[in-house]
Amino acid sequence: MPRVIVFDVNETLLDMRALDPLFTRIFGGVSARQAWFSQALQSAFVTTITGEYVNFTKIWATALEMTAARHGTPLSADDCDAVIDGMRALPPHADVPAALERLRSAGLRLAALTNSTEEVALAQLTNAGIAHFFENIFSADIVRRLKPAPEPYEYAANRLHVPIRRMRMVAAHAWDIAGALRAGCTAAFVARPGTVLDPLVPRPDIIGTDMAEVVNHIVAIECSS
Repeated sequence: MPRVIVFDVNETLLDMRALDPLFTRIFGGVSARQAWFSQALQSAFVTTITGEYVNFTKIWATALEMTAARHGTPLSADDCDAVIDGMRALPPHADVPAALERLRSAGLRLAALTNSTEEVALAQLTNAGIAHFFENIFSADIVRRLKPAPEPYEYAANRLHVPIRRMRMVAAHAWDIAGALRAGCTAAFVARPGTVLDPLVPRPDIIGTDMAEVVNHIVAIECSS
């Protein structure tokens, strides 16, 4: 039986570079966008490790405040709202729609699993024009534990009615690949520019330079099993 293919959302499916003009206006350069999202991930990991849950939308906002403080840049409420609203309207990476269509045409089940809240995730994928590819859109917010903690992956497998080993997590983040593998999933890494795998974690059986290459491997493996 083929595995269910489950996708991370931010940066894996959706192109956060669309926020670069906004960050250039506020901070004077695109590097602030990368620093902001890195801070958001760090804050998410801290809340997960320490057990004090905070949802990802609030983490985005507080990480933006921290980024502004580091840059010595005044941050208005309108600027913060513009970034948060911008996260809801990200376009898909150019390689994503055709890749999802190929997987669906091959008869594979598709779902999404994100740290974004359920309401935000649905808005993101709907606005990107790709929500219809997924039979389920899962948010780690439901279990109040953010990826890469095991609970979100376990929750998704339970809701999909498959053993966790029959779920393949597709992500462009080493930490998401690590979390999925540690939870018992298989995984596929999309090596988008600037991303690398963590040498401390076993390598997934699928690695590709873009979504098209990853999907080629998925179809070859899952549709012959």
